[in-house]
Amino acid sequence: MNTEFHIRFLKRQQIDTARWDACITQSNNRLIYAFHSYLDTMTDGHWDALIWEDYRAVMPLTWRRKYGITYLAQPPFTQQTGIFAPETPPTHLILAFLRAASGRYPFVEIFLNYANPAASLETRNNFILPLDKPYELLAAAYTRHLRRILRRVPAIPLQYTSDVPLDLALQTYEQLYHHRIRNTKHRDFRNFAVLCYQYREKEKLILRAVKDSQSQWLAIAVLLRDANRLYLLQSTTLPAGRERGANHFLVDRLIHEFSGQPMILDFEGSEHPGVARFYAAFGSILQPYFFYRSNALPWPIRLLKPPTLMTGGLF
Repeated sequence: MNTEFHIRFLKRQQIDTARWDACITQSNNRLIYAFHSYLDTMTDGHWDALIWEDYRAVMPLTWRRKYGITYLAQPPFTQQTGIFAPETPPTHLILAFLRAASGRYPFVEIFLNYANPAASLETRNNFILPLDKPYELLAAAYTRHLRRILRRVPAIPLQYTSDVPLDLALQTYEQLYHHRIRNTKHRDFRNFAVLCYQYREKEKLILRAVKDSQSQWLAIAVLLRDANRLYLLQSTTLPAGRERGANHFLVDRLIHEFSGQPMILDFEGSEHPGVARFYAAFGSILQPYFFYRSNALPWPIRLLKPPTLMTGGLF
């Protein structure tokens, strides 16, 4: 227990999920990744928590175990976690949570959400686009290069559709991109599929795709919807769609479809310069989040774990 802030540690089975979700729901920095059902699915139930003052602020501790060592790692398809509270947590409270977490686990590599800044933390890129304006105003913020690509679309032509099978969307993404995502196994993709089916039951899953005139798939997007955000969790461009600007068209049509609504399109960001430029081309806003690392592994084990920007695997 952290006596200064009365931060308690709870095992997963001790957490009151109704009060946990109520805290996330009421938080200014509410994110879909922090709800208990999302965490349960993407971690196989391997998460505990730090709780401040009777669920006034909470922090999930997503753990893995290897070679007898339990450590904190960011789950796949879970961009940001960290501290959530109805009021933006002050820096001294953020640091108290981090001290409590690193005091329990000898190795930590996690990503904190955009409302958890501290001077010692590294930043990572995330791009968001508020959709509460008419489409014409949103499109006016596109770069000239993007507008030029979109002007070519009528000559191709491309079809924007919601009629795409979920299994096809998920399998295509895994087949094309699994080798690019470090420390992500087939089990993680399977867990994400389970999550998508759960959100489809809640009518919170959005599937959109682009086809050509021969009904060939060119680009596919898998999004989850929360109260005020659309999370672009998987964006797949098939080889046939790359030279046709299919993904540019897909994102443009998403923006058109949901424009004028009090929603934020969360692109999920990227450290890859080309991907970052793609998101920025739509007039998006950089909303950084934060990387926290702590290594108190005993010598010489700590020497075997080099600094890394990707989480999920030990050694």
